[in-house]
Amino acid sequence: MSVPEDLLRDLAPQVLGALLRRYDDFAAAEDAVQDALLAAAEQWPRDGLPDYPRGWLIQVASRRMLDHLRSEQARRRREDAHATEPPPPDVPDQDDTLALLFMCCHPALKPPAAIALTLRAVGGLTTAEIANAFLIPEATMGQRISRAKLKIKESGVPFGQTGDLATVLHVLYLMFNEGYASSVGPDLQRRDLAAEAIRLTRAVHALRPDESEVAGLLALMLLTDARRDARTTADGTLVPLTEQDRTRWDHEEIAEGVALITATLPVGPLGPYQVQAAINAVHDEAKTADDTDWPQLLALYGVLRGMSDNPMVALNHAVAFAMVHGPAAALDLLTTLAADRRVAGHHRLHAVRAHLLEMAGDNAAAAEEYRTAARRTTNLPEQHYLTIRAAKATAAVSEV
Repeated sequence: MSVPEDLLRDLAPQVLGALLRRYDDFAAAEDAVQDALLAAAEQWPRDGLPDYPRGWLIQVASRRMLDHLRSEQARRRREDAHATEPPPPDVPDQDDTLALLFMCCHPALKPPAAIALTLRAVGGLTTAEIANAFLIPEATMGQRISRAKLKIKESGVPFGQTGDLATVLHVLYLMFNEGYASSVGPDLQRRDLAAEAIRLTRAVHALRPDESEVAGLLALMLLTDARRDARTTADGTLVPLTEQDRTRWDHEEIAEGVALITATLPVGPLGPYQVQAAINAVHDEAKTADDTDWPQLLALYGVLRGMSDNPMVALNHAVAFAMVHGPAAALDLLTTLAADRRVAGHHRLHAVRAHLLEMAGDNAAAAEEYRTAARRTTNLPEQHYLTIRAAKATAAVSEV
């Protein structure tokens, strides 16, 4: 028997939350959880899956924590309080994942550190994946996460204290994005991660039903996730939005997302998640790609650019601009954007430029940009798609 990787990933933040509630030591608790996960990977294939996997992991991780407390001379008082106690015989029914999420985002941390730590502790992303999301080196991200753990330890903030809501939403947004379009690896999507982001956002929405941006983020996730089955072929090949079979979209998710954003927009205040949800609603409600209301999308991207200095938003704005005003004018926008060091070497910039050049009829230049984009992406399905686009553009040159 092999251990289901999804099960361990789902249980890890719950076990970490349970240990933090009891022992209030982030770094040591995370180490104990990792030890328990390793023990599960070794023992469960041999002995079979326990009746209560979460309880099994909490018991093993608790024993690791007690071992840690006994060996920490500097924490002698805490050892005296806990070392004589056996691991808790009854595992609490509550899921501490949401409490863990808010703790990772508490005021002792600046937003970038809180986002990185939460993606690691709650989302289960690797340091490399988080670094890719932030467009910074992996070593830098590793240091940021280590400092965040230390700051939590030094802050004395109790487990479960509510953190900054804007940071929590940003964390969930990045988590969903990594699940919907994985930055590395052989798969285009990590559906488990996207599903977890939606689950946690639903939980936050239940806690804060009157927060318009919480509703906006949930709507954005649902409207985007509704297209996941149509984004790849049976062999995993990427299918762009304009070529997707829209009958494969999840129309129940679309209906829920549209209802959320329709109810939220008039209430305000308007925020970037609501605008992005509205953008995706325009795409999802178009029966065919030709029916897409590009002038409305261009207007919405203009509003979003006024709210956000994100270069990826600027790239999407350029595509909408091309669909309304033609590719030549949009290519001028990319020339300005290429000076932004945050995106200058990113594969998305080259892919968008290639698309616009192809629209303009410059297939030779488009092929070169597609090849550059393919070399710079770390996601294999995306790399495969861009390579095919380069070959098609090259073939178009030969036919002229």
